[in-house]
Amino acid sequence: MSERDDTERRATVALEAAEAGAEIALESFRGELDIDYKDGKTDVVTQSDRDAQERVIEILGETFPDDPVVGEEEDALKQVPAEGPAWIVDPIDGTNNYVDGVRAFGTAVAAVVDAEPVAAATVCPALSDTYRMGPEGAFRNGESLAVSDCTDPEAGHACPTFWWNFDDRDEYAAATRALVDRFGDIRRYGCAQLELGLLAAGALEGVVTNKQANPWDTVAGVALIRAAGGRVTDLEGERWRHDSHGLVASNGAIHEDVLEAAREIETETETA
Repeated sequence: MSERDDTERRATVALEAAEAGAEIALESFRGELDIDYKDGKTDVVTQSDRDAQERVIEILGETFPDDPVVGEEEDALKQVPAEGPAWIVDPIDGTNNYVDGVRAFGTAVAAVVDAEPVAAATVCPALSDTYRMGPEGAFRNGESLAVSDCTDPEAGHACPTFWWNFDDRDEYAAATRALVDRFGDIRRYGCAQLELGLLAAGALEGVVTNKQANPWDTVAGVALIRAAGGRVTDLEGERWRHDSHGLVASNGAIHEDVLEAAREIETETETA
């Protein structure tokens, strides 16, 4: 099998698995949920998260039984293998939204080879939106995606993503201030993969955090942005990887402005 054929196969399976997980999530949306807490008062997990991840892994295993799976819940791997093929799964990204009956949540599945994404899918079932990336590019509901062509930060929209713990709320305040000072408006949707997908679709010009984000929250969306013509770096401006410190995503045209805002988060908190 050629490399392209293998990648197309992985793109197909990523979509099938994400759709299957999203179907499980949607079945219980706005219904009675079995809710537990992980590390904090807002760090929730539901039985639907576990059931969706189990279903995603089942689908992946039917075609790629020997591939390792990195996932948010339970006993899945937590680190991306440096070599070979692997899958990265977030069964319900935006669980707080899900629990509160807010439609901004989705199931994300990314295929990586040597830790680099080659295919991805994020299915947001309550929004009826399916984002996917493969050899032919990035798409939402079958329509090709392209990042915004905005070149004026004051006309752009930026998003501080990945929630800061209570002990780090000064960083959230710094992030908000840095973005408000530079951009026309800010958005926050509470679902990182959706936020990254919206940037790929041209609805946002920047998405930033100074934190090291989990791979299941990021890799699929980063793949979408790059395939749609955007740029994603770390806080040093180097090409972003799953283990990078910070994540700075933009439409490319105003990346330096987004990067400057992201760096200010660290500068303000270090001097406070």
